[in-house]
Amino acid sequence: MSQQTQNLMKKISLAKVVLNMGVGQSGDPIEIGKKALEQITGKKPNARNAKKSQRDWGVRKGEPIGVAVTVRGNDATKLLKRLLAAKDNQIMERSIDNEGNLSFGLKEYIDIPEIKYDPKIGILGLEVSVSLARPGFNIKLRSRRKTKVGKNHRITKNETIKFLTEEFGVQIV
Repeated sequence: MSQQTQNLMKKISLAKVVLNMGVGQSGDPIEIGKKALEQITGKKPNARNAKKSQRDWGVRKGEPIGVAVTVRGNDATKLLKRLLAAKDNQIMERSIDNEGNLSFGLKEYIDIPEIKYDPKIGILGLEVSVSLARPGFNIKLRSRRKTKVGKNHRITKNETIKFLTEEFGVQIV
């Protein structure tokens, strides 16, 4: 009986997928970006405001300059599979950080499978941020008695690579 059991607290799961479009100005481009993200995810995106004024670019503090949407659960898994298919299931190793996160960009949203070109939207690019988690990670988010995740419980870069290759069939380049 030397069979080793797997620790359930070490199981890695997909926490969330965040899609972000920086359109650079308020007004019509924000609405176009919202339509594009809603077409991709089926969820309602939110406008993101400028944190600082950039006088040279004509951007004021508090002005909406981007749109973003967060997807969690089974919808996030399905969406991530489609987004990775748009990248031919290949991700650069430098896109993965040491905390269990992955970020990559798409130059055209129409590269995503099942998305059709809409002339009203045009061609837009977007950034994708993927966050992985383990059971017990909520101790850093809860309202009472917040604390850090222990060093041995954090997700390393190698564990992220292993998870992506096993669960999503991703090739790390």
